[in-house]
Amino acid sequence: MGDLYIGLMSGTSVDAVDSVLVDFDEHRPSILKTRTENFPAQLQTRLQDLIQQQQTRLKDLAELDHEVAVIYTLAVKKLLQLANISANKITAIGAHGQTIFHHPDGEHPNSLQIGDPSFLAEHTGIDVVADFRRHDMAAGGQGAPLAPAFHAYVFRDPQINRVILNLGGIANITVLPASDAKPVLGFDTGPANTLLDQWASRHLENNYDENGQWAKSGSVDTDLLNRMLGDDYFARTSPKSTGREYFNLGWLENFNPADHAPEDVQATLCALTTQTIARAVKDYANETTELYACGGGVHNTFLMQQLEQALPAIKVTTTEALGISPDWIEASAFAWLARQTISNGTGNIVSVTGARHAVPLGGIYRAG
Repeated sequence: MGDLYIGLMSGTSVDAVDSVLVDFDEHRPSILKTRTENFPAQLQTRLQDLIQQQQTRLKDLAELDHEVAVIYTLAVKKLLQLANISANKITAIGAHGQTIFHHPDGEHPNSLQIGDPSFLAEHTGIDVVADFRRHDMAAGGQGAPLAPAFHAYVFRDPQINRVILNLGGIANITVLPASDAKPVLGFDTGPANTLLDQWASRHLENNYDENGQWAKSGSVDTDLLNRMLGDDYFARTSPKSTGREYFNLGWLENFNPADHAPEDVQATLCALTTQTIARAVKDYANETTELYACGGGVHNTFLMQQLEQALPAIKVTTTEALGISPDWIEASAFAWLARQTISNGTGNIVSVTGARHAVPLGGIYRAG
C-alpha cells in the first residue's frame, strides 16, 4: 500500500454516503475497504424536499451543508477504523458531495453539491478534493457525467467495444471503443432508480421495489410509455446530463399516473429506463458486444432481465466480471478524480461533457 485515496459518493437516492478506500499502486485500482453510512431519516427528508422544491432559506441551506459534512466525516472515520489505518496514510479524499441542483443549460449553467469540504478536511486531518463539476461547466461542459474518465482508465480494452452502464438514480452510459481513433462517449440516458424508488415509496411500505418484483407484477401501458418517451430530453443529442431536479414525481404527474394501476405504472417506468438505455446504446454504440452495469440498479433483477431482452445481441452483466464490484464504482471514480487533481492531471473528457478543453476538476481543501 502506498497510493491511498478515499472516495465518497452520495447520489440521487439521497439515502446514504458510500465510502471506499482505494490503493492506486497498480494500474487496476485495488479496493481495500468499503462502507455505507446511512443518512438520518430527518436529514434525508429535508434533502429530498429541497431537491424536489428547489427553494429554501439560506439558513436551512447552510445547516444542510454542515450536516452532510458531518455524515461524510463520520463515514471517513469509520472507514479508517474498519481498515485499521491512520489518516496520515491517506493522500486525499475525493468528496462528491450531495447534489441539490444541477442545471447545465441556459444562461447561467451551474451545479451545486453540498457537504462542507473545509469541515471534512479539518475533522479528518486529510486533504479533500471537492466541487468537481463546476470547472468543467466553466469550460462549457455539462459537468456530468464524470465517471467515464475513470471507466476509460480501468475498463477500456483495445480488442473489445464496451459500454459501461451506471444504474444510479439517473442512468448513464460510457461508450468505450476498442480503437483509440474513436472518442470515448458518455451521457445521461434518463431516469433509472429515481422514479422507480419514488413511485414505490408512495405505494409500498418499502422505499424501493425489491428485486423489481412489484414492477414484474404489473403490465406495461404502451400509451403511457410512449407519452413519457416523447419528453424532449430523450430526443436530445449528446452531450447531455440531467438529474432528480428534472425527473421526479412532479415530472411523472404530468402523465396522470393516477389513471393507471400503480403496479402498471411501475412496470412502465421500468420499461422507460430499459428502452431509453437500449436506444442510447444502439444510437451511439452500435458495434458494442459487451455491456457492464454498475450502481444500485444492478440489484433490481427484473430491470436487469429487461435490459438483456432489450439488447439481445449484447452480453449484459455487471462490472463484477471485470474485477470491481458494481456497488463501489462511482465512489472509486471520485477517489481517482481526486488523485488526478492532486497530481495536476485533468479529470473530464471533452467528448463526454462537451467542454472546450480538458481541465483539472475540483478544488483542494488542505487539512490543518
